[in-house]
Amino acid sequence: MKKIILCGRSECGKTTLRQALKGGKIQYEKTQYINHYDVVIDTPGEYAETSSLAHALALYSYEADVVGLVISATEPYSLYPPAIAPQATRPVIGIVTKADHPCANVPLAIEWLKLTGADPIFVTSSFKGEGIWAILNYLKEPGDMLPWETKEDAEKEREIISTKFEVSDFGNKDYHWI
Repeated sequence: MKKIILCGRSECGKTTLRQALKGGKIQYEKTQYINHYDVVIDTPGEYAETSSLAHALALYSYEADVVGLVISATEPYSLYPPAIAPQATRPVIGIVTKADHPCANVPLAIEWLKLTGADPIFVTSSFKGEGIWAILNYLKEPGDMLPWETKEDAEKEREIISTKFEVSDFGNKDYHWI
């Protein structure tokens, strides 16, 4: 499989997406440093949010075949400037996470990623498995074996061990931005 580096601000869902791509259980983890997994490089959001650390993302992107710009459908603003994708020496894809969240604004997140030049753009829900198969197929190279045999297996709901928020509270509380 092509190796992907996931870049985005803190709490946009990079680590949860990595867990969903690997087929594992979903468990809240705060990424403290750049982690190399089989085909995923998971990065802390602070690297994208802090100019003194941002250069490390550029360096680590050379170890990946694909750059994934991750943005949550619940974010009130975009971290990425327009037309940033042409700056990369790798293909840049866009990934919208948390599409199933009650406060998600998927069309706005897609528009922000289009402005960066990312192509294609994938819409995902790591908890429900939506969009995972499409990303895996994009990253798949001839001869690769995927963690699942069918799209239905890849896109079934995940077992959630822990999250930062109670999943049962979604829809029961007001999550609007202040």
